[in-house]
Amino acid sequence: MKLTPLMERYVLHWGEMGTRWGVSRTVSQIHALLYLSSTPLPADEIAETLGVARSNVSTSLKELQAWGLVTMAHVLGDRRDHFATKGDTWAMLTTIVEQRKRRELEPTLSLLRQCVLEAEHDRETPAASKARIEEMLKFVATLAEWFDDVKALPRPTLVALMKLGAKIAQLVPKSVVRKLQTTGTA
Repeated sequence: MKLTPLMERYVLHWGEMGTRWGVSRTVSQIHALLYLSSTPLPADEIAETLGVARSNVSTSLKELQAWGLVTMAHVLGDRRDHFATKGDTWAMLTTIVEQRKRRELEPTLSLLRQCVLEAEHDRETPAASKARIEEMLKFVATLAEWFDDVKALPRPTLVALMKLGAKIAQLVPKSVVRKLQTTGTA
């Protein structure tokens, strides 16, 4: 695959962003390359285009498949495995957020729940520390529930909500905000 200067900039930047998100540069660059490609690519072509080792490409493709971001495809007349990514930006974003929730939020929720249970019988940990752990549990649980609720929305509704931005606050009655503030959930 021949990259134009614009495509190369996109792939390189996606690689840099990946490292900031905790993903290897090569994994991110392969994802970007596949996203830009109009056809599935074989691993050897990915390696050649990006100038990385074939073994690195194989490992990276396995990681992308584990995330659900890349699928294997077959091309008639070609025995090699080809790879494609979701071209739908919303589906890609949803997959990334779902995977991050599964890999990061859910284990954190488990640990926090366990800590809150243990705190009931723990006499060494200061009450203020126990309260902060419980506060963090409530926050992370609310975040996880919010994501599940948002994920269930039809895409047009979600797009409309995103475009509303901060204006969405005008739709929430002040009485609801006050109630949440007095119950300590806001």
